[in-house]
Amino acid sequence: MLRLSKYSFGVGDRFGHQARAQLKAFVLAAEQGVDVVPVWNKSNREHTFIGSEPVSVRNAALAAVRELNWTKPWHVDADHINLDTVERFLEPSDFFTIDVAHLIGKPAAPADLDAFAARHPELTGAAKTAATYLAAVQEAGRIYRHIASRKGEGNFITEVSMDETDDPQTPPELLVILAAIADERIPIQTIAPKFTGRFNKGVDYVGDIAQFTREFEGDLVVITQAIREYGLPDNLKLSVHSGSDKFSIYEPIRKALPKFNAGLHLKTAGTTWLEELIGLAEAGGPGLAIAKEIYAEAYAHSEELCKPYASVIDIDYAKLPSPATVAAWSSEQFTGAMRHDASNPLYDKSVRQLLHVGFKIAAKMGDRYLNMLDTCEESISRNVTYNLYNRHIKPLLIGAA
Repeated sequence: MLRLSKYSFGVGDRFGHQARAQLKAFVLAAEQGVDVVPVWNKSNREHTFIGSEPVSVRNAALAAVRELNWTKPWHVDADHINLDTVERFLEPSDFFTIDVAHLIGKPAAPADLDAFAARHPELTGAAKTAATYLAAVQEAGRIYRHIASRKGEGNFITEVSMDETDDPQTPPELLVILAAIADERIPIQTIAPKFTGRFNKGVDYVGDIAQFTREFEGDLVVITQAIREYGLPDNLKLSVHSGSDKFSIYEPIRKALPKFNAGLHLKTAGTTWLEELIGLAEAGGPGLAIAKEIYAEAYAHSEELCKPYASVIDIDYAKLPSPATVAAWSSEQFTGAMRHDASNPLYDKSVRQLLHVGFKIAAKMGDRYLNMLDTCEESISRNVTYNLYNRHIKPLLIGAA
């Protein structure tokens, strides 16, 4: 079976230009004796917005792997797929994030619920939890079997995603979910639950850190139990979605992992796109000008851009600087507002979140934007690598930043 390594990071790359800069961060980790596997991911929604194809993700990753002589594992994730969207990902992907969150709470057949309860008398309160999650897990089974029928069992990594829903799953609920996944014979290697607190795009965690810590450690206990009792793969681990920039929970996660000899998959998604903008602004001249133009257009279309992400952003629209104000900013002012450094008085999390969802503006620019990425490659790649290694990999898996 294709096995996912103990530590892995999902790295999004909206425009397919930063794979080399991203991979450099994993090279730096390896030089410190920590093996972290890159998993390049891009959802169907992002491909649709940008007009790209899933094979482009594999091609960009492969070029970076060859250029940097990366000999360790790497993967390409078909991110948040379902039966309607999986087909175009089958050939280039070897990692599939099966998203069934939309079926949470949908009723399963009464006979299936009764059968589950009969199979699992050891699970306290299983009937109520199964009523909430069984239909979603059954759909995950259908999607898994479809992929396996095309790629062959054991030739891909399976993750099941339950995170895009309103209510967090408790550790006891997670155990029921994993029992149901085992019943479906899905050889799951990562599970992405919904954690307590808010995981807003591109900004820090919002919530009770002590409660998150208890929940995270409880989930690790549950995974150990599920591996032992239900025969799930022994490398099964938690996946933290929208995990980029959640700096305040990195230390609790880092301290929890060795307690249980646990692995981690963390998806960083759009943080690379933000570092592209920072790199453009830092370069000055036409790079800064196009970054300002993207802000102005995002500001003008904020309602349209933000609507699909309403549950994962908190923007104070009244305090957003006007495009006229931003047009007068220096490189230092623009990068100060954008770069995730809460100690900098220029940092503006509302600006950062608006631009996080504003990548469609850059996509509409087409070659004009892509050519500017090439022009400003040095400053962009430096920021991409530094952000991924120093702000993410290092504090999570190596030590204090």
